[in-house]
Amino acid sequence: MAKKKSAETQDDLKLKVAQEASKLVKDEMVIGLGSGSTSNMFIKELGKRVLEEELYIYGVPTSFDAKMLASQCGIPLVSLDQAGQIDLAVDGADEVEEGTLSLIKGGGGCHTMEKVIDYCAKEFVVLVDESKVVPSLGENTPVPLEVLPFAYSTVLNTLLEMNTAPSIRVSGGKMGPVITDNGNMIIDVFTKIDEAAVKEKELNNIVGVVENGIFSKCDKVLVGNSSKKVKVLKK
Repeated sequence: MAKKKSAETQDDLKLKVAQEASKLVKDEMVIGLGSGSTSNMFIKELGKRVLEEELYIYGVPTSFDAKMLASQCGIPLVSLDQAGQIDLAVDGADEVEEGTLSLIKGGGGCHTMEKVIDYCAKEFVVLVDESKVVPSLGENTPVPLEVLPFAYSTVLNTLLEMNTAPSIRVSGGKMGPVITDNGNMIIDVFTKIDEAAVKEKELNNIVGVVENGIFSKCDKVLVGNSSKKVKVLKK
């Protein structure tokens, strides 16, 4: 009797989309390298292609973590200034809204650098497993705001006046708040999101906010699911 195949884990689904995304990369491309567990799998798959196929590319990392991993995988790196133009940015997401493909990102605290690089790219592709696709944004996942440290109390007060539920993100590895690669704090806020682009702009207009984790500009989403083929979502 044939042994029944076990169900795919979340990591299996992430690996599936990472492998599919690596096929999008062509010779002489400049690639924006996202941050997070799914992006890490993509970086590793891309590193294999660089080694095995002698693929000639450059990567632009969105965090120190992505920079270290890409270096370990043998991917040549350049800064955004040196890159000039990014051909393709590949990143993960905490939530993807069906239909609009708007996102919430920033669970790892890297959303400011991610947004700069992702929005600069000719094409911005997001990798998720099927659990991250939701009917509407923000119902289960807070929006992270990167905030200048000296302005955190002002930002908190403004958010409270907007009838939201803000909280300063604290670190598990040290006492006190999480500090981003840019030297700033993170405030997580649960807020109603009717139109992602409108809310994205509204939160960025708060004095003291550097950037928020709503991404309203995504070209394509690759979704790992239980079927053999990766699902592709487009606007």
